[in-house]
Amino acid sequence: QVQLRESGGGLVQAGGSLRLSCAASGRPFSNYAVGWFRHVPGKDREFVAGLRLSGMITLYSDSVEGRSTISIDNAENTVYLEMSSLKPEDTAIYYCAAAESQVGDPIQELSYDYWGQGTQVTVSS
Repeated sequence: QVQLRESGGGLVQAGGSLRLSCAASGRPFSNYAVGWFRHVPGKDREFVAGLRLSGMITLYSDSVEGRSTISIDNAENTVYLEMSSLKPEDTAIYYCAAAESQVGDPIQELSYDYWGQGTQVTVSS
């Protein structure tokens, strides 16, 4: 089992950047597929970015493609999501998730077994 804790959220102006962190405890992060999701109240939770095989495979949603990078630091047992050119529509609670299986559909919530508590990102216009 693994426990996840997100950090790095906050208030940022449109056009700015943030780096979100997801620290894992309990087992090495490299054992898991990892995803970042975001949730806006009243909407479904949305896939943002995913990582497989300890970073060998990455995937991004169309909404963040080209301005986001997901990466893993195995020494720190942490996965990062760096986002730039932030927009007000990026405002959401961002969640980190981990999956025991590396072959599940990375954009589906049900593929993930463990979730963090979330970190709020607010982008002001």
